[in-house]
Amino acid sequence: MQPSNRDAILMALLAAALFGAVIPASRILLFDIGPVTLVGLLYLGAGAGGLLIRRFTNPEGTTESPIRRIDLPWLLGIIAFGSIIGPILCMIGLTTTPASTASLLINAELAFTTLIAVIGFREPLRRRGLYAITAVALGGLILSYDPAGTFGLSAGSLLIILACFCWGLDNNFTRVISGKEPAQIVMVKGFVAGIFSVSLGYAIGETAPSLTIIPAVLLIGCLGYGVSIFFVIRAMRVLGSARTGALFATAPFIGLVLSLPLPGENPGLQILLSLPLMAAGAWLIATEEHGHRHIHDSSSHEHRHSHEDGHHSHHHDSAMKGVVHAHTHEHEQVEHIHPHTPDLHHFHDHDEGE
Repeated sequence: MQPSNRDAILMALLAAALFGAVIPASRILLFDIGPVTLVGLLYLGAGAGGLLIRRFTNPEGTTESPIRRIDLPWLLGIIAFGSIIGPILCMIGLTTTPASTASLLINAELAFTTLIAVIGFREPLRRRGLYAITAVALGGLILSYDPAGTFGLSAGSLLIILACFCWGLDNNFTRVISGKEPAQIVMVKGFVAGIFSVSLGYAIGETAPSLTIIPAVLLIGCLGYGVSIFFVIRAMRVLGSARTGALFATAPFIGLVLSLPLPGENPGLQILLSLPLMAAGAWLIATEEHGHRHIHDSSSHEHRHSHEDGHHSHHHDSAMKGVVHAHTHEHEQVEHIHPHTPDLHHFHDHDEGE
């Protein structure tokens, strides 16, 4: 496994841990707050998290590529589908859907992310990757199954499925602009979606939260949404949408583990059955090896890079050698062989069996 792959896998798993902690943290800290307002405050916290990350990781604005006008349609799609339409559809669906059904249906996000990535964005996914995604999806189904619950595809269930489709679009749109500054994406996404949802909550008459609760919600959003999304975007640069989605789908398992100390939590056999499947999926992705002769067509783009990765041979002054930086640069056509993942430079077609 190459160092960049290892770092991306760790970032995806850390993102899952942070996101998975949102539910148990919310159970401890939150009460008497409307669902739409809650979503809005969490996203405002995410926006604040993006602002802080940007201040400390890219203060001079030279190590990451900023969002350009050409990126705005993708960014608007991310905000609309991932942070507004998806959460609202899910919240409405939850009002008429049993918790057991909803928990099972949420696993559809991974399936939609994968299908959209492979069919819509031509992301290569070999047999090993399919095995990994299947293992994680089965682990999620086991984890969320409630034998005492009832299952049925009501109108509410269909709304949750549509929400998962929206999040699948969000994940793939995010991968398209993952070369841009992640903290800026998080900041814009968080503040726009947060302001919209808080305003909507007020407009529909949701009860205003207590002032003592708001700082806690913002902190949860900062870590569980803001920092988490930042790591997801960084991971997508290297792993692509489907593989990052599979690793991020371990979040419910992590959330359940973190919930164990809370009163009334007794998952029983489910956690023991899901653990090996989740671990197997993560292991399959972590140990995936893919290398063959491939051609990079000539192109021009802008993203964070250094000149020691074998794909950036354009000239700079000597002071830039070994320094991570960002600017628009040209790639000449090149043909070579090396292990790779569906990162920013490897979205080529594959012959059958590769």
